[in-house]
Amino acid sequence: MTAPHSETRQQSLDALQRLMEVVAKLRSPDGCPWDLAQTPETLIPYVLEEAYEVVDAIRQGEPEAIADELGDLLLQVVLQAQIASEAAQFDLATVADHISEKLIRRHPHVFGDVTVASVDEVHQNWEQIKAAEEAAKTQVQTLSPRLSRYGRSLPPITAALKISQKAASVGFEWEDVEGVWEKFQEELGEFRLAIEEETQARQQEELGDLLFTIVNLARWYGLDPDAALRGTNQRFVERFSQVEALSEGRSLTDYSSEELEAFWRRAKAKLKK
Repeated sequence: MTAPHSETRQQSLDALQRLMEVVAKLRSPDGCPWDLAQTPETLIPYVLEEAYEVVDAIRQGEPEAIADELGDLLLQVVLQAQIASEAAQFDLATVADHISEKLIRRHPHVFGDVTVASVDEVHQNWEQIKAAEEAAKTQVQTLSPRLSRYGRSLPPITAALKISQKAASVGFEWEDVEGVWEKFQEELGEFRLAIEEETQARQQEELGDLLFTIVNLARWYGLDPDAALRGTNQRFVERFSQVEALSEGRSLTDYSSEELEAFWRRAKAKLKK
């Protein structure tokens, strides 16, 4: 008699095989013109979009939506592997083998003889092994290649936090939080000056410096800047929805700025209750 988990595993493998066959058909000469026209680069926006939609579904806590969005993200993985396979670069098996090998290497307490006493030790081991792997690839014991990759691959706010955390871990850090506040005031002044006197390119640079410093302030206070901005976005949308409700179907452009401000205050007060 076959064990239940073996049946489930086989069902998963069968489903994955079916997905691979569907994607291969879409990419075949008599397949879908849109799919045939795609390249790894043209699919980048969809990879990002689907990843964010998975995160949103998880936060909403709806299993059916999570499964649906994970499927959309899995499609992007399979499609990238199919395109690479057609170019004789790699295939889905290569992708799976790489991550399996990585997991085994980075979990010596599970697959080897290393002993750990806490989750923190697991994390420390992971980071040490990861750093050793990256150093072996570059043959250079420097942090900047990792920081550069964070800047290229992560959303800007997340990248800023990660970069500053890693830099601080090797001693590139302010002595106290007052130094960060001083840097914030400095960058704020430079940004205001750039707005008044500099080109748009310089204004962009100074805005970036100011935002990076704000991220560092968040890090010093143990705050998550990404979560903070996400919360603000959500609150703004909720309040704006209330403002639209208070407008009684009229266009907001029909109201004066003073009337809209009054609507906004009423919306904030209502949502606080």
